[in-house]
Amino acid sequence: MNFTRWSARLPGTQRRAAARTDRGSVPAARGEYERQPDPAPDGVPSLEDLSVREVLGELPALVALVYGPEHRLAYVNGAYAAAFGPRTVGTLVADSCPELAELGLLPLLDQVLRSGKPRTVKSRKVHVRARSDRHQDGQDAQDGHDRQDRPDSGEGSYTVTCTPVGCADSGGVLIFAADVTDHAEAAERLRTSERRHRQTAVTLQRSLLPQELEQPDDLRVAATYQPGGKDAAVGGDWYDVITLGAGRTALVIGDVMGRGVRAAAVMGQLRTAVRAYARLDLPPHEVLQLLDGLAAEIDASQIATCVYAVHDPDEGRLVYASAGHLPILVRDEDGAVERAADPTGPPLGTGGWQHTSGSIALPPGSTAVLYTDGLVERRGEDIDEGIESLERALAGANGSPQVVCDRLIRSLGVTADHDDDVAVLVLQYPARTGPDAELFHNAALDLLGGVEAAPRARAFASGVLSSWRFPVELCDLGVLATSELVANSLQHGTPPMRLRLRRTDRRLIIEVTDGDDHLPRRRRAEPADEAGRGISIVATIASSWGSRRTPGGGKAVWCEFALPR
Repeated sequence: MNFTRWSARLPGTQRRAAARTDRGSVPAARGEYERQPDPAPDGVPSLEDLSVREVLGELPALVALVYGPEHRLAYVNGAYAAAFGPRTVGTLVADSCPELAELGLLPLLDQVLRSGKPRTVKSRKVHVRARSDRHQDGQDAQDGHDRQDRPDSGEGSYTVTCTPVGCADSGGVLIFAADVTDHAEAAERLRTSERRHRQTAVTLQRSLLPQELEQPDDLRVAATYQPGGKDAAVGGDWYDVITLGAGRTALVIGDVMGRGVRAAAVMGQLRTAVRAYARLDLPPHEVLQLLDGLAAEIDASQIATCVYAVHDPDEGRLVYASAGHLPILVRDEDGAVERAADPTGPPLGTGGWQHTSGSIALPPGSTAVLYTDGLVERRGEDIDEGIESLERALAGANGSPQVVCDRLIRSLGVTADHDDDVAVLVLQYPARTGPDAELFHNAALDLLGGVEAAPRARAFASGVLSSWRFPVELCDLGVLATSELVANSLQHGTPPMRLRLRRTDRRLIIEVTDGDDHLPRRRRAEPADEAGRGISIVATIASSWGSRRTPGGGKAVWCEFALPR
């Protein structure tokens, strides 16, 4: 079909032709109220004087016109021919225009022709004959890139709009394609940069988390960290397990409220500080008080939540303090789930708040879960609903700590495309029976009276260690350590005093408590000194030793001996 003849039948074309032949006539009554176009200045052609072919031919965009239900080609402009080569008018576009099939436009042409509504597809790639250089000089001057040094990729990106055109007895589709190759390449470079930045943050985040969790004697522990999906920036979730000595274990989980490398870096500093403060064996609320001041010094704009808990197998409880973090959940042996109550203070870095400690029972056979908000928080849903969902999932979660971690992640619908980081820390305090229980023993003696309590303590320790079938050498070292710790307490401490011996499958623990809160320290005794050697002797013969203040006042001094394997 001749394009000029067919395009003359487009809507409005005949009206404009009639208007040109009837310019001298008097306008109709309706036309008297219509605003007439302003006359063109001298020497400038009016819009009515320009043909459709002239207008489309001057466009820098790619234009093609197809007609009929079979989509035969009626016209391509010069830009189209420059990109894909000349095309034969009257042929089927399915045969003569493979680029339209590559762009996925053939089904779209049917839709547009059938519905009479325009359709647009954005930034689709297609192979081109040669990259157009019509914008080369101006664009290179703007972005500083030398296109001549870049090899021709052989493909371009186009945003294509298909618009229905036609009249009463025939119809067609006008294809208008804008070259967005530069924008697509810039967007791809941005996405590549974002992926690289995200990978850097994920690598940093994982390197700052524990590579291998410490496994306490009395607890079984597992943890899971899952970064957010590819469209979510990496956050600052972290967790840690810290053995404090004398069978006690610190467990911590936190979340830096930020994204990217900065949040991960702040997380790393806080985690390192937690480990340092934990070595002081302070109560949980004092650890958070120190962290609060440190978080404000690191970056006042970075707020973090954290919960720090300490487990003592002799007490059967978790003592914890929370800085704006979500509550600990504990599942007992029968499947009942308890949520840790207040106290909960504001997030770290806010300052001006005195944190306090609380406690929750952790009897043998129970499981505790510490987690970050990415596990339970969903858009459009109250966070309490998410915590309730986690409680229901925990109530039915059995198996090892790692199995429980995986089940909770699945039950809460966390996938690789999740929009937030997730950290989960699961600890179990197993109920030991049978041969396994024979590896765990406790024995205690109240130290009553004065100096006569020392020989009673030595005799008690000798009998207990022998009954536990320790080697003679270990029994002798245990009795010597007991003697020194008891003598130190009798000389410098105040009642009530108590000796406690404990064995696990890996170590022997000796601990003496008294009512004085002055912590001993190891010092170098001079040859003439009559005292000051007890702690040095204990530190020399034991695997480790330490001291801490007890919650009710007073102190505990302890030492450990590693058992032969």
